Amino acid sequence: MIQPVPHEPPPPEADTPDVPGLRTWRSVYTFVVVAFVVMVLLLAVFTRAFA
Repeated sequence: MIQPVPHEPPPPEADTPDVPGLRTWRSVYTFVVVAFVVMVLLLAVFTRAFA
């Protein structure tokens, strides 16, 4: 009887980011996009407040 091959977990990424607190590239990209959006919103708010 042929037994199915057990699924092995994928190997860890060899190219992990060296950023403290962010273990995956997806989290790095998410942080960058969120930081960009926050900066744009702050620029818009300060432009209206001080114009």
